[in-house]
Amino acid sequence: MSIYVGNLSYQVTVEDVTEIFAEYGTVKRVQLPTDRETGRMRGFGFVEMESDSEETAAIEALDGAEWMGRDLRVSKANPANNSKNGRIGPRLPATAAVVGVAVAIVAA
Repeated sequence: MSIYVGNLSYQVTVEDVTEIFAEYGTVKRVQLPTDRETGRMRGFGFVEMESDSEETAAIEALDGAEWMGRDLRVSKANPANNSKNGRIGPRLPATAAVVGVAVAIVAA
């Protein structure tokens, strides 16, 4: 399980997030997505901790807490859905039918 952390300051670092979540247990990983074009932090991140009980304690303590001048939004992260249109499942290859095109087969 991962924790979603929203409304982060744009100046926050992985070390900053690790430090605040370490008060509630062992932090295994912190991800802070950045904008592809600007490289700027996008204002949210994900934290993975050693156990579910540590994650629950961190969520309960930090959701709504003020940190770096902002009220944090902390919750269980939703599973990733890589589809931009909300469709769940594997992407299937597209097929097309072309009508009215002559095909010639030449024997070699």
